[in-house]
Amino acid sequence: MIRKIFISCIGAASLIFFSTQAFALINFSVGVPLSHTMTGQDTSGNDIESDGVSGTFVQIGVPILPGIGLDNYKTTIKNQYSSTVIELETTMYNLYYLLPIPIINLTIGVGAGKTNFLCDGSDCNWQDGGSATQWYTSFGFPIIPLFDLHLSYRSVSSKIETTTGSDKGKKDDVGGNVMGLGVAFNF
Repeated sequence: MIRKIFISCIGAASLIFFSTQAFALINFSVGVPLSHTMTGQDTSGNDIESDGVSGTFVQIGVPILPGIGLDNYKTTIKNQYSSTVIELETTMYNLYYLLPIPIINLTIGVGAGKTNFLCDGSDCNWQDGGSATQWYTSFGFPIIPLFDLHLSYRSVSSKIETTTGSDKGKKDDVGGNVMGLGVAFNF
């Protein structure tokens, strides 16, 4: 009887502690943005609103050490003033850490990069882009050993300065929050 209990405890502990990302040799994660909520205003004081977002989040790391990541996504901006399609292109380079917590996978990270307005697919001629920073967290749920599904939240800060016209020197505040969904593979 004691032998069966001992073997059951070892089996349960193995499932709990050795099926998390903390014990994998390499962690690879891919995700997509689901929504981008803009919290800033343009140079005229109007709220900037998102009309959809697309792109990818990619991360790679090893246990105990910080990992690296790249976020690249485009957010379509609602434009009631003209028929020009305006998009906000965001590229971020990230440094993250996967906390070694059994059963759940909690990631925290920071990033820096660039934002840029695109008008009908090419750079808008009234700006040169702006620098961007972010902090983010991701909460993962193992779906099977060495695979997990995770939900992420990113808080982005960025301003883009106008370089021509009557608004020269004024900045569009394109900061906001990005929610994402992804899957992680652990090898």
